[in-house]
Amino acid sequence: MSLAALAAPLGNSGASGADNTQREYLAYVGTYTEKKSKGIYAFRFHTGTGKLAPIGLGAEITNPTFLTVHPNRRFLYAVKEVDEFNGQKAGAVSAFSIDAKTGKLTLLNEVSARGTGPCHLSLDNTSKNVLVANYNGGSIAVLPVEADGRLKEASAFVQHKGTGPNHERQEAPHAHCIKTSPDNRFALVADLGLDEVLVYRFDPARGSVTPNDPPFGKTPPGAGPRHFSFAPNGRFLYVINEIQCTLTTFAYDYQQGALKALQTVSTVPKNYKVTKDDSTAEVEVHPSGKFVYGSNRGPDSIAVFAIDGQKGTLTPIEHVPTQGKTPRHFAIDPTGKFLLAENQDSDSIAVFHIHPDTGRLTPAGQTVEAPTPVCIQFVAV
Repeated sequence: MSLAALAAPLGNSGASGADNTQREYLAYVGTYTEKKSKGIYAFRFHTGTGKLAPIGLGAEITNPTFLTVHPNRRFLYAVKEVDEFNGQKAGAVSAFSIDAKTGKLTLLNEVSARGTGPCHLSLDNTSKNVLVANYNGGSIAVLPVEADGRLKEASAFVQHKGTGPNHERQEAPHAHCIKTSPDNRFALVADLGLDEVLVYRFDPARGSVTPNDPPFGKTPPGAGPRHFSFAPNGRFLYVINEIQCTLTTFAYDYQQGALKALQTVSTVPKNYKVTKDDSTAEVEVHPSGKFVYGSNRGPDSIAVFAIDGQKGTLTPIEHVPTQGKTPRHFAIDPTGKFLLAENQDSDSIAVFHIHPDTGRLTPAGQTVEAPTPVCIQFVAV
């Protein structure tokens, strides 16, 4: 389907006639809207075949660059990555209801993210709060979720302070990722500008965050931590570093909320020389807990690592081209059988098979057009 067809409003597409042996998901794609995109796009994804079928424009919205879906499958939340909202210097977070039959999204409400350039958000494990990281503002906020899916104004806000050694990229704090710990007792934040993964004690009932003791784990100076992913066992945290194209493994003490750096490895081959035009983006741990994947922009590849089950450390397996330019994000489908790489600067999403025993990636034979794709989230239907 062409980009023009994708831009068409949604209706009853009739595309839901899936084989009964397959599980069907809606796949929502967040985008930057400066060029061809108009907002959030909807697809149907079949876990039996790995086929990704475009539906159309799910919702028109400015720069919905990161999305998260409520576990009840009724609501979707998107950052609005802007620097002004309702006349204030801040971005926003938008709440939508999901029509599972058509994929259409209906706006419920929007609230301030309290900081500029929100770039990441997640739901806590009770789904009572949306946590948002503001990149430009270098801050975080907690937004309570009402029963009808709407968002309340922020119940907590924290402004980060400090700088890093890279004067071009780390002149100020840049909060880039926020998630709660597996037990929901802590909220962790990767701040690219500070070379820190900050840890906050989190109260889901109040929607509050307070600094933990110890307050953070450190990545190497100038690394620029961007995103992170927990191992399924909760014992290890994998942090991808944007500026230096590396990946840091932390041991995680769930009782104290403490992080201890164990290892930092390169996400590019040994003979590749990293320049200021290169960077990393996304990191995901495979549901099996056996592999870690990280995306490289510049080299335009996915780095694949094997996890030592006891130590948590990583061993490189391979580097696989993403069949497009600038893989800002990728996602592993809910079955763990496929990886979908979103190539921001080539307006495409490439699908790869994941080998269950080796973790290696092979092209699934499909690349789908999508305008400036930068995030993908799945919803079971």
